[in-house]
Amino acid sequence: MPLVVPQHPPLTPEEAADETRAALALRDVYAREVTRRLRVPAAGQRAYGQLLQQALDEKNVGALAGEYVILVDRAPNVQALFVYFRATVDDPWQMVGASPVATGRPGEFDHFLTPLGVFLHSPANMDFRAEGTMNQNGIRGYGKRDMRIYDFGWIDGERGWGKGGYSPMRFQMHATDPDRLEPLLGIRHSKGCVRIPASLNVFLDHHGIIDAEYEALVASGKSLWVLHTDRQPTRWAGRFVVVVDSARKTRPAWSPAPGSKAHAKLPPGGDTAD
Repeated sequence: MPLVVPQHPPLTPEEAADETRAALALRDVYAREVTRRLRVPAAGQRAYGQLLQQALDEKNVGALAGEYVILVDRAPNVQALFVYFRATVDDPWQMVGASPVATGRPGEFDHFLTPLGVFLHSPANMDFRAEGTMNQNGIRGYGKRDMRIYDFGWIDGERGWGKGGYSPMRFQMHATDPDRLEPLLGIRHSKGCVRIPASLNVFLDHHGIIDAEYEALVASGKSLWVLHTDRQPTRWAGRFVVVVDSARKTRPAWSPAPGSKAHAKLPPGGDTAD
């Protein structure tokens, strides 16, 4: 299915400035509600905004504007998620907030590289919520109960084992075990999905950051059990997650790797959870 840029009414420069100020007020909310954050310097924010635009252009959705979009850098030396916004196609992308993540770590059977590209978040692949149960290794792979699993459906993923190549994988973005695995965010550690902090999961869920298509269904009269009734969806809800690889050769100071204490919490077999 080709990606389609939603059409928004044209804005005057004054209206665009007002929209930008209002949408970027979410920065303060992000700072209050998301406990694991990265302090990306201004130059880095601009550079990632350019990477975002390049990725959108490659998928013929470069005119995207007027809604939030999530960007993930899967580079081993970065492992970060960013929320961006711009009011019009003529504006630069501006960062709302950033947090550490964990993406696919190659080297073991059934471990994929997190796929690159632009992914539509749509009820065609309905999200669901974590049960909070532990696996045989004492790991809650989707995190604590009620964490939302953002589901992007089956895609061809690059195998990180054997002779490589591609095969189907279920691409998701979700929280992880809050005690054993969340401290390891910042390094490649998943089987191909994007693991995010629990507080970021709640933030994205409560404010409907990429729920535009879900909210459209609700507006049409549909009832969706996966959406909480007390949510406060933003009027700039988006619909895309973009994954890039900056291929950074060194780790930036603003994205530190987890320390030895975090690694010490990982039980035997904990690497296989997702």
